[in-house]
Amino acid sequence: MTRLAWLTDIHLDFLNDGEVAAFLETISAADPDSVLITGDIGEGTTVERYLHRIADRLGKPIYFVLGNHDYYDRSIAPVRDIMRQINREQAGRLLWLGDSAPIALTPDTALVGHDGWSDGRYGDFMASPVVLSDYLRIEDLVIPDRAARLERLKALGDDAAAHLRGVLPGALAQNRRVLVALHPPPFQQATYYLDTPAADDDEYLPHFACKAVGDLLLELAPQHPDTEITVLAGHTHHAADVQPLPNLHVIVAAAEYGNPVVSRVLEL
Repeated sequence: MTRLAWLTDIHLDFLNDGEVAAFLETISAADPDSVLITGDIGEGTTVERYLHRIADRLGKPIYFVLGNHDYYDRSIAPVRDIMRQINREQAGRLLWLGDSAPIALTPDTALVGHDGWSDGRYGDFMASPVVLSDYLRIEDLVIPDRAARLERLKALGDDAAAHLRGVLPGALAQNRRVLVALHPPPFQQATYYLDTPAADDDEYLPHFACKAVGDLLLELAPQHPDTEITVLAGHTHHAADVQPLPNLHVIVAAAEYGNPVVSRVLEL
């Protein structure tokens, strides 16, 4: 058995130095063999530093994807270049799943993942009055034309799905269980806002889920009915637990700014 501590939306930039240290002690006390973080670790200018601090303190493999906040005040490509460099230089210590082959957690359990991106395909993006901070603080998304911004979001969702299409089929064929780490949930029914599933006309829905990845999961899961797929996600800060298919389970963990927690310890 191996113990995987799952964290999400920890937003360490909301904490002072002592609070970060205390949270790392909390993770250590959970006695994990490895750690999974599903995004929103810090911001674009701080995420690398936080990752190294986490790895230095815990001394266990840290697997992670990035969230939208992890790109704030930067462009997407340079941040991802830094993550690829981490993968090259920190093997066995820090691993960004967005540029990684499947990870064997146990002889029959694999881990894959990608940042994902809320791609505007659920709900009505063009009618939504919501302007996320993403659209003001991530350089690639500071696009005055709403239709052009939507196309960029779709491309980011497609990028996530393309990566997973490259790694998921093999992982599903070779394992009894596959964990899929994402930042946003991949399905509308797993996207909660104010403690209820988002309705079709919810103005926040287009900004909180990645349909491109959801569609891929609905395509691949029936092809491997004997393999259990568990999606671990965050982003919404509201807990959800849904089962779109018999072998497809989606868990979204709650989160609170300034109060990071260990969402779960999975015993695999």
